[in-house]
Amino acid sequence: MSASPTLDEAVAALRAGELVVMPTETVYGLAADASNPSAVAKIYALKGRPVGHPLIVHLAHAGWLSDWAASVPVAAARLAAAFWPGPLTLILPKQAHVSENVTGGQASVGLRVPAHPVAQQLLQAFRGGIAAPSANRYGRVSPTSAGDVREEFGDRTPLLLDGGRCVLGLESTIVSFVGEPLLLRPGGVSRTSIEALIGPIRQAAQGEGPRASGTTLAHYSPGTPVRLVGAAIAEASADAGVAVLARRASPEGFRGVWCRAPEDAEAYGRELYATLRRLDHLGLREILVEEVPKDPRWDAVRDRLTRAAASCAVMQTS
Repeated sequence: MSASPTLDEAVAALRAGELVVMPTETVYGLAADASNPSAVAKIYALKGRPVGHPLIVHLAHAGWLSDWAASVPVAAARLAAAFWPGPLTLILPKQAHVSENVTGGQASVGLRVPAHPVAQQLLQAFRGGIAAPSANRYGRVSPTSAGDVREEFGDRTPLLLDGGRCVLGLESTIVSFVGEPLLLRPGGVSRTSIEALIGPIRQAAQGEGPRASGTTLAHYSPGTPVRLVGAAIAEASADAGVAVLARRASPEGFRGVWCRAPEDAEAYGRELYATLRRLDHLGLREILVEEVPKDPRWDAVRDRLTRAAASCAVMQTS
């Protein structure tokens, strides 16, 4: 493995059926040729990802959409025109040739055009769809830097294109157009922005609609248990074995680790995964996260925190 691989080396690896780590504006992705079932199988193996959990196929531009989607509703095309390249994934009926390894056995496929310049260069040079879930072990905190990826996989890290720290830090919004339009996962494109173009769209209930990346109840979790709490509980937890993540300064006399998060949703989301990783390294008993505002701007952050806390609850009871 080259320490600083070139774009040509990355393209050659993909064409040879190998994995490559590519940066996107959201998180780093574990990439494979989406048309090569054996290459896609390597993603599942390295991540420890359950078979049947679908992947997102990344494209260079919207002009490739019809190569993968059997049909594209007008509303979906409108969103693609407005937000691609960018943090939006569309779930559409798949073309017959699209491998079930990619779709998790479903009749639909998730498609996205990333905005990161390195991802764009790779896609343009490769001239094909690239399947790329987050480059981490399944269910864990997504990587927002090359160092995070190396921490996840160590000596097993594939060829890695270092594109710096991800500018958004949270995964893409996912909207399904299989049947009734549904918002499956909040992300970098807000529900408000989507509805401004296509009208009201319903947030899917847990388990409703097609299966999609990062929509399981428990996900995005560090090894240290995470619990969502109110302000009073956070302040009362003056325990040296506890970390608190909150959008305000530490109260006087707090004896644990108090981590002050940004006050606005965009900056909070950009730093969230890196912060959870940093706190996880401290070997504490618990990470308490003060609840974020119930405001549409915080939907993506709230979604990730809720799933991270659910992951820890599952681990504690299993």
